[in-house]
Amino acid sequence: MSEGVDATSISSASSAVTLTYREAITAAIEDEMAADPAVILIGEDVATAGGVFKTNEGLAERFGRDRVRNTPICENTFLGVALGMAVTGLRPIVEIMFSDFLPTAGDAIVNELPKFRFMSGGQCTVPLTVRSIGGGTGRFGTQHSATGESWFLQLPGMKVVTLSTPAAAYATLRAAVRDEQPVLVYEHKGLYNSKGPVVRDSASLAPVGTAEVMREGRDITVVGTMLMLNRALTAAQQIRDSVDVEVIDLRWLRPMDTTTVEKSVARTGRLLVVEEQVHTAGWGATIISQLAMRGMRWKARPRSLSLPDDAPIPYSPPLEDELIPSVQTVAEAIRSIMAEG
Repeated sequence: MSEGVDATSISSASSAVTLTYREAITAAIEDEMAADPAVILIGEDVATAGGVFKTNEGLAERFGRDRVRNTPICENTFLGVALGMAVTGLRPIVEIMFSDFLPTAGDAIVNELPKFRFMSGGQCTVPLTVRSIGGGTGRFGTQHSATGESWFLQLPGMKVVTLSTPAAAYATLRAAVRDEQPVLVYEHKGLYNSKGPVVRDSASLAPVGTAEVMREGRDITVVGTMLMLNRALTAAQQIRDSVDVEVIDLRWLRPMDTTTVEKSVARTGRLLVVEEQVHTAGWGATIISQLAMRGMRWKARPRSLSLPDDAPIPYSPPLEDELIPSVQTVAEAIRSIMAEG
């Protein structure tokens, strides 16, 4: 159920330790809870045996059940409770077991969290982080496999971020917890066992709203998030002798760093967005639209490699593998764009 390139080959630091993506998430929560007694963790089974995906191991034992609390299976209710906590001095981290269940908390996510500061005339901040676990490859079926990463992009006041590597998971999650606005954080269950270097200190926190160039190249720009970023990096490595691919981890979807993408495409003249979601109304469509409106000059038409609009993610392993963009299909899409011009 785990996938991902070894991020050690992408970045390194003398003070870094090697952690899995899962361990990096746990470390980020632990370090924020240690740094600030106002940080608490709530969610379904978060205090039971390290949580369903083992991202909370040891936290209940270290910080106690007052700060690591199990909730009933009622997402809208406990997100509403977390809102009350956030506006009265706490900094709650809320875990949603599967991204597919985010719509069950739709009223809190759409009508409460992003609007509360505005409706209070700026009297209240809402320092609340929602961790959501999504993505395919786990054979969980159509109701437990969506990433959902673009579902809530049209919400002023809500920040949205995706975690693609252990380093990004640690640095970005800590930055999210410290933000004064609500942040919706997407994790990918298929990356939990992937490994990479992590600098575990407060100085390494990732800036909000910034994408990262993970691999420099001159021929084509590929933009991805989470598992698709990892597959894009693997594809770029495999075809490096024929195509020099630049790969960008978009990371923040709101605010979105289109400037980094624009600078890259201005050099390469070619763009491929790789998404584990349908293209319609997603972040990939937004990037292409923004670049088009800014008058980008293309050497070849921009493309999207994404899920089909009319096919739910199946339980069948071969069908799931066929539906989600693979390393091979990413490489083929890159070659197709290069052949066009």
